[in-house]
Amino acid sequence: MLVALDGTVLLVAQPSLQRDLGASMSQIQWTSTGYLVAVASLLVIAGRLGDRYGHLRLLFVGVLGFGATSAGIALAPSVDWVIGLRTAQGSFGALLQPATLALLRLTYPADRLGTPVAIRTSAIGVAAGAGPVLGGVLVSHLGWRAVFWINAPLALLIAALTFAVRPPAPERTGSSRLDLTGAALLAAALAVLVRTLAGVPAHGWAGPPTLLGLVAATGLGVALAVHERRAAHPIVPPAVARSVPVTASMAILLVATAGLYGALFTATFYLQNVLRLDAFSSGLRVLPLTAFMVLGAPAAGTSPPSWSPPPGPSSVTRHPPTPGWWVGSSRPP
Repeated sequence: MLVALDGTVLLVAQPSLQRDLGASMSQIQWTSTGYLVAVASLLVIAGRLGDRYGHLRLLFVGVLGFGATSAGIALAPSVDWVIGLRTAQGSFGALLQPATLALLRLTYPADRLGTPVAIRTSAIGVAAGAGPVLGGVLVSHLGWRAVFWINAPLALLIAALTFAVRPPAPERTGSSRLDLTGAALLAAALAVLVRTLAGVPAHGWAGPPTLLGLVAATGLGVALAVHERRAAHPIVPPAVARSVPVTASMAILLVATAGLYGALFTATFYLQNVLRLDAFSSGLRVLPLTAFMVLGAPAAGTSPPSWSPPPGPSSVTRHPPTPGWWVGSSRPP
């Protein structure tokens, strides 16, 4: 909830942040995309970090780092500091998500896992849905820095609660080695691709910087695919990479998230900079976009599609895979 709330709260605060720090639109975009690139780069190996060092320890470090970087952003003197700290915040945010899923898998048996995962998903939806309105209230009365200050006490509370959690010890059935080369290639490919796409409005699709960036991103992607096929411990287990349900769910998630957050980003600037609405009024007007996330989460789980797990051992056999359910364990599904 903390991570989801931070994402949608920031969207409402970005126009105010841009005016206060004199930032360009490209720089404002990087306050979000820098965070997302860091998350995507580290999320795939964060589960194995949890296998090696303990998921509860990873949750503790992640939430404290998330709160500390949030406080740093609230004190940032320039947009460059905001971008840098948001990237660091994304690194800590990547530690949180697989840790929570792994703790659920360790705590609940397979036949009861569906309910806690559904509650977790609904909680994320509630936080994301409330973000625009909460952000509007904070920005209208306290300024954009307040949307980052609220993370610090929440992070401290969560860190304190981790001392009361005693999950069962995970089974050591697979290797927890880290594919750092694969993670570096993934991070480089994502960073180059995002930077290239962000520059399309300035250079055009046929401009030399765009073409050069697309070629570089493609080359890095090919290098990543070749490395993953040869790696003894790839960042994505082969059984997961070949899974049709997982691939389909990732594609749907990519399209849906791009549409949702792209619309929120554009609508927020239009409402505040063109229609001259305040942050709270604009937050109310984009609320329907996020409210349907809350309504859709439980509805999506009422009639799951038929699914058969791929060959191999698995502790989860009665539920279709949700995005990221396997993260947090080096054992393939």
